[in-house]
Amino acid sequence: MGRNVGLVWDSTFLEHDAGYGHPERPERLIAIREVMTERNLWERMTKVPTREATVEEITRNHEPSYVQTVLNSRGELNTFFDGDTQASPKTAEAALLASGGAIDLALAVYHGDLDMGFSLGRPPGHHAERTHAMGFCYFNHIAVTARALAEEEGLERILLVDWDVHHGNGTQHVFEEDPRFAFFSVHQGNFYPGTGAIHEIGRGEGTGYTLNLPLKPAMDDDDYRYCFQKVVMPFARQYKPQMILLSAGYDSHHQDPLGAMNVTAEGFGGMATDLCELAEELCDGKLVAFLEGGYDLEGLSTSVGTTMEVMLGDDVSVSGDANNAGTRVRQDCQRLAERLEGHWSFDLDN
Repeated sequence: MGRNVGLVWDSTFLEHDAGYGHPERPERLIAIREVMTERNLWERMTKVPTREATVEEITRNHEPSYVQTVLNSRGELNTFFDGDTQASPKTAEAALLASGGAIDLALAVYHGDLDMGFSLGRPPGHHAERTHAMGFCYFNHIAVTARALAEEEGLERILLVDWDVHHGNGTQHVFEEDPRFAFFSVHQGNFYPGTGAIHEIGRGEGTGYTLNLPLKPAMDDDDYRYCFQKVVMPFARQYKPQMILLSAGYDSHHQDPLGAMNVTAEGFGGMATDLCELAEELCDGKLVAFLEGGYDLEGLSTSVGTTMEVMLGDDVSVSGDANNAGTRVRQDCQRLAERLEGHWSFDLDN
């Protein structure tokens, strides 16, 4: 059965310049659009107009003084936030358009005007903390969107999933005390940004609503599928989210220059299949993906294309068999299950 999938895209996203030789470059989106055109995806997805997010919308998630610092970079040749996070004259505008477009996309999905959605916003967002930019990110689009859903629509259970090879530190930190937002991240352990250990399970009223799976290098499609089918899916069925938001980073692809994982485009399709199944089962299919990392142009573009095909409901070949997962990932999932005992139950033996 086909789905009506919304798409956020804006040519201004191409005008953000992170600096000469930077891996987070405009060519990422150009490559994605080429694959979308080749696979007839561009024409089939419903375009959602972008708009600049308001200061009020952004400051639900970021400190006003920090937001003003980003806005002050408009038109400035170079504004350095940290060693690898540099703003160009169009960066603030692109980031505002990415957040505003993502909010409207998610609201359209929530209200049933669209079945699912994919935001190709750039620059990415999941590393942006409440008070500062980092890791190529300025505004945390997925967190800003989740805040909008909670504050404007009254959602009380939003599941945020992050499969980027780097831990979504910014997303975790703003939500880790609030059970309205459950956060799951599977990422490469002992890696940038140095957060996301298994023992980080939330704080205060949010204890138990943060789930981290830091994996050892060289994990493949089978290993990742095990994480989704043995941890994400059982957790989601107990949490019963009203909507699922996905930080879709593709730097765990086996060709990526920044990660050390062995996931294929079909492997991302397998994880997307699991999330679409969860969304259909638990929240009327309400799933929205946000582009994060992914720096090998071929690996990124083909993986995004496969994810979109799954979301559209196409009959596409996917990969990943949880039964073939390795011992190391099984041990990591067991450690997380033990850490969450008393909060959620997991049956890793079946």
